[in-house]
Amino acid sequence: MNKDKIYSEPLANIANFSFDAQVADVFTDMIERSVPGYRSIITMIETLTEHYAQPGSTLYDLGCSLGAATLSMRRGVAVEGCKIVAVDNSAAMVERCRNAVARDHTQTDVEVVCADIRDVEITNASVVVLNFTLQFVPPEARGQLLEKIGQGMRPGGVLILSEKVVFADDHLNGLLADIHHDFKRAHGYSDLEISQKRSSLENVLVPETIPTHRERLLQAGFSSCDVWFQCFNFMSMLAVK
Repeated sequence: MNKDKIYSEPLANIANFSFDAQVADVFTDMIERSVPGYRSIITMIETLTEHYAQPGSTLYDLGCSLGAATLSMRRGVAVEGCKIVAVDNSAAMVERCRNAVARDHTQTDVEVVCADIRDVEITNASVVVLNFTLQFVPPEARGQLLEKIGQGMRPGGVLILSEKVVFADDHLNGLLADIHHDFKRAHGYSDLEISQKRSSLENVLVPETIPTHRERLLQAGFSSCDVWFQCFNFMSMLAVK
């Protein structure tokens, strides 16, 4: 695993964060050292897929990056006739995801697509994953994307939505942000790395509150939704069609 050192030296100009080849090369290390509970979420995606995947349906990993959730879904498929569609708009991520899928010998077919997730048709879906992806979609486009997902899902299908979140209570919001920074320090990031990474993400990753996510999911046609996992200011929700 390549170690993330992208922000380890002072940068004169901090560009907006992008999922380019430099990030793709260190992404596994970056996300596991930055997102508390990430590995637990990936592991549980397999279990949730086993529970919700329907025979003859399509499963989608929207914003698949290197394919960790894709492969977890693939391991969890326990019914016949399923296909997984993994989508990312980063060519560097897609190339590495395709290589990871090729090395994996689980049986379910996987198609890896380089595209904007907002342009992908969702049909016959029983499981859809948005794993720390929606937060990078412009807020004004999020409702339309979720409505499209909901319309393309079978009854009883599930959306797994994982996001960084903010809180309406200023004290709690500040406390959990500070704890997250402590988490990153404990995993070897310096204050310089934390500061520069935060600056690069400021205009790219736009978090929202849990009630905002819940209201939008219900408006998009999901019959029920709630948080199934939370660690500090990171959470994952289940939304059932």
